[in-house]
Parts: sequence; structure tokens; C-alpha cells
Amino acid sequence: MVDVLVRHARLADQPVAAPAVEQVLRWTRGHLGLVFSGVVLVVAVGWAVAPSVFASGDPLTGVPAEKFQSPSAAHWFGTDNLGRDLYTRMVHGAGLSLTATLTAVGIALVVGSLLGLLSGAAGGIVDTAIMRVVDVLLSIPSLLLALALVTALGFGTRNVAVAVGVSLIANFARVMRSEVLRVRHAPYVEAAHASGVRWYAVLARHVLPNSFQPVLALAAVEFGMAVLAVSSLSFLGYGTKPPTPEWGSLISEGRNFLASAWWLTTLPGLVIVAVVLSAQHVGRFAGRTGQR
Repeated sequence: MVDVLVRHARLADQPVAAPAVEQVLRWTRGHLGLVFSGVVLVVAVGWAVAPSVFASGDPLTGVPAEKFQSPSAAHWFGTDNLGRDLYTRMVHGAGLSLTATLTAVGIALVVGSLLGLLSGAAGGIVDTAIMRVVDVLLSIPSLLLALALVTALGFGTRNVAVAVGVSLIANFARVMRSEVLRVRHAPYVEAAHASGVRWYAVLARHVLPNSFQPVLALAAVEFGMAVLAVSSLSFLGYGTKPPTPEWGSLISEGRNFLASAWWLTTLPGLVIVAVVLSAQHVGRFAGRTGQR
């Protein structure tokens, strides 16, 4: 009995292990790609929210004597043809690019989810009519549709966001409709109908909450595609007017100097690729987690 008490006393004196910390470290080692993707997205959002914290310089003015300097400790991304620091312009351009991306995804998420919810819940002629429109939208490449819409709407970052958002509506409508069709015949939904709950209350309380997880995962995936679409339209000149920096326009400005100043197009392009792939990785992980 004394030996047992002594053993318990020794165990009490020892520092308590932190199993939660060990689990976090183990999970991190097993998901290094996901962690890296999360860091990339957090940095990109930080650029958009507080650009002066990451780059305190002026993105619109440069030093002509320092033009076309290659990447260095003084200028991480080098300088352009006017001596402006490319890293500073990239950081300050994140605000417009990511705001347009979030606006586009928000439009597609809200409108597409409502159309998919209405189509899956109503069925019949309403379902057929909505899905035929969605099929037409899906038959057109999203970038081509966005290009046609922004040509009709006019130049500007806001119009680019609206055009990209409309081009993504069909994807959200399809996913939401399939989830609503899966959920609406579930026992708890039929029980709610049998107990006399009104149809709109059933949709709001039971169908929508149990159908929204895959749509949110799709939103994370489409965020990356929206970044690419917004940057592409900005590259073509449909975004904000120079000299205001925007990710796509930065690549467009540097393409004339590709042979002598490769960093003007390569480094902004790599940043866009990193953000797109990171959003895709996070979105796919969220989708797999929601299916379990």
C-alpha cells in the first residue's frame, strides 16, 4: 500500500503531458500541405486588410534611378520600369483583387444557392425551367461568359466582380439542388411535414442547414477559380485604371519586359498560382471533412 502511494505521489510530481498539443503536432505533420495552404491564404488576406503593415512604401511612386532592379533584399520582387517596388504594388493590389473575388463568390453563393434550393424543393416545371437555364450557363466556359458580361457592363473592378459572380452561379445551383434532393426525403424532413410545419419553415430549419456544407466547400474551391478569373480580366484591361495596382494588371504591365525583366510577370504569377492552389486545397479538404 505504501509503494502504491509513493508511486502515485511521484506521478503527481511529474509534469502533466499535453495530449492536445501532441495531437495538434501530429495532425500538423500529417497535413503539412494544408497548413502551408492556410498560411498562404492568411498572408494574402493580411495583404488585403492591412497592406501598410506588410509594405509601408508608396505603390504609385518610384525612383527612376532604381528601375528594372532584380529581386534583392531591398526589393523582394524587384522594381518595374518606373522604379516602383513590385512587392509593394503586389501587396497593395491584393485589396482590389481579393475584394472583387469575395464579391464574385458571394454573388454566386447567394444566388446559386437560392436557385438550387428553389429547384430542388419545388420540383416539377420550376425545377425543369431552372435547370435548363443552369445547363445553358454550364455549357458556356465561365471565363468566356464573364468576358462577355464585363464587355456589356463596362470597365471597372466592380463590374469584373459581378461578371465573374454571374459566371459561377450555375455551379452553386447544381450542387445545392443535388443536396436538397438528397435531404428533402430524409425521415426528419418528412416528420416535420407530417407534424404540420409549414414548407418554408421546413426549408429554413431542416433542408437548408443540412444541405449547405458541400456548398461552402465549393465556395472555397471556387474562390481560387474566381481569383484566376478576376486576374485574367484585369490582365485583359477590364479592371481598374492604371496606375492603381491589381494582380492581373501587374502581369500585363510586365509582359512587355519579359525578356529583360522576368520578375515583373513571373513573381506576381507565382503569387496568384499559390493563392489559387491553396484555396483549392483548403476547399477540397473541407469537402472531404463534410462528407464523413
